[in-house]
Amino acid sequence: MGTGFTLDTPIKVARFGIDSVISLVDDVLIEKIRKHYCKIYEEPYSPITVKDEDPRARRITEYLNLLNKIVIRQVAQLKNQSFTNGTDLVKYFELLPETSPVKIEYLTMLENNDLKEKLRLQDKLRKQIWAGSIDVNIMTKLDRDNYVKGKKLGPEFSDALSALRGYANSDFSSGIVFSAGLNMRLYGYAAQFDDFYHQANGHARKRIVLKVSDFRSAIIQGKFFAKKGLWVSEYRIESGLNCGGHVFATDGNLLGPVLEEFKKRKGELIDTLHNMCNKALAIKNRPIFDTPLPVMITVQGGIITAGENEFLLKHYQIDATGWGTPFLLVPEAVSVDAETLNELLSAGEKEIYMSDVSPLNVPFQNLYTSGSEKAKRDRIEAGRPGSPCCKSFLIFNTEFSDKPVCTASRLYQKKKIEQLKSNGLSPEALEKAIAKVMEKSCICHDLGSSILIKHDAEGSNMALTPAVCPGPGLAYFSKIASLAEMVGHIYSRFDLLAKTDRPNMFMNELKLYIDFLKKKITEALPAVAEKKAQYFRTFYENLQNGIEYYRNLIRDSIQETEQYKEKMTRDLMSLKENLEKIFSDYRLAFCVS
Repeated sequence: MGTGFTLDTPIKVARFGIDSVISLVDDVLIEKIRKHYCKIYEEPYSPITVKDEDPRARRITEYLNLLNKIVIRQVAQLKNQSFTNGTDLVKYFELLPETSPVKIEYLTMLENNDLKEKLRLQDKLRKQIWAGSIDVNIMTKLDRDNYVKGKKLGPEFSDALSALRGYANSDFSSGIVFSAGLNMRLYGYAAQFDDFYHQANGHARKRIVLKVSDFRSAIIQGKFFAKKGLWVSEYRIESGLNCGGHVFATDGNLLGPVLEEFKKRKGELIDTLHNMCNKALAIKNRPIFDTPLPVMITVQGGIITAGENEFLLKHYQIDATGWGTPFLLVPEAVSVDAETLNELLSAGEKEIYMSDVSPLNVPFQNLYTSGSEKAKRDRIEAGRPGSPCCKSFLIFNTEFSDKPVCTASRLYQKKKIEQLKSNGLSPEALEKAIAKVMEKSCICHDLGSSILIKHDAEGSNMALTPAVCPGPGLAYFSKIASLAEMVGHIYSRFDLLAKTDRPNMFMNELKLYIDFLKKKITEALPAVAEKKAQYFRTFYENLQNGIEYYRNLIRDSIQETEQYKEKMTRDLMSLKENLEKIFSDYRLAFCVS
């Protein structure tokens, strides 16, 4: 969801019991939004500048504490409201799914005609109101070292560790979501804070959540924490490609088979980590646990219908699902400026694409018509490719200097293009190489632009040209929705999809993986090293195994109409043919004679 779109989502939805996640990447943006909301809620505001001690961590702590204070106040006000139409109190219960025991009690209260009993039930309902969890996210790859007056600061002042410290020092009791893979110094640093340890009562003030794409990643990272005495409370499985933001492709391991492995091996995962964790806790003289602490297995990425949601929960025994991209069309939930919102609404399958714009050199879901992309094309046309680098969160390249720079910056692109022009490349090869350089965008600034425009908040010296990173599923939604409508869509009360012939989420992911494989092969040709060929063979075999898995799944487990199953089967067979054609057309890439 980028750095800004959900930054104030807790203020919008937490009082209704809805969980959300905010990014801790951009402390500069966080400070601006803190100032904005301090003014609205008449809270004292004292700016934290780069000249202050530990500014990044303190900015994060202060903003999180402000969010906590606001939501506590909102929930208290909500509980004091009457059960009359239009109040947030009524909205809280109306949003709940019909299967919720609390929703059933609410409906029972409405039907009760005995005033005394009705008031008693209302009092009971008020006591069951809880705010949604305000979780935070650290993308582990974004861990820039920091300097003051040219002197490198200690590792605890790196971007990721400072963000972790900012969260650890906050009043929050919620979850921290680590995404993008293992960061050993970050995970080790977490062990320095008591809030991440479970106490004797089995409760931890701050839960550890790992976003993973397969079982192997889960157990490797889980073991690292367990050896520190830290328990991972949730493994949040995300589709490798059918999601928003940065995408981390597996070696062709598809979501269905990945979920199947978690379903079969969850007990093994828990038992292995329980024993490791207890050994570490004993060494640290902390409480150990006779039985394993709770573990949630959740899934997100590409879910766009209530039927898919229900299937994941029941068939794979998932504890919960996550929805992100569809809420970009819900102004009540996220902060998207009007122009970007209209571009999202009109976007189809061609406008939402997997791009190479990220300076991290990780594929990034992108909107071709975003303000950021339009501005980039304008700069290229004017002969000034690249962006001013004002925040420097993505500075990793040292090709032209000892000090890292961002590959989206004007400085880097100018030097790189000059180098390419002096390399004696053919006109065709030169044009292709230069286009690849100019593809990079300043997403660390642009992903935070939309919320600043939305709130008319203090910006910066740079123009605000919003970037946005929706998942492919957004193309199938038909309208800007209210919070009640989107929640109703998830719980099968509404249908917000624009197209009835849209593919099943598993088929959509399979298509993305086949397209991804073809792209990687064409980039590698004409000469393919054996290591790369082995990668392509493994990728192909995993996709073939996934296709066979889905063939059996459709036949044995999909509880849908025959028409739905027939379409899913046709899509599967068509994709299988596409995959086999790639294998036939590019046999050299697989080193097959």
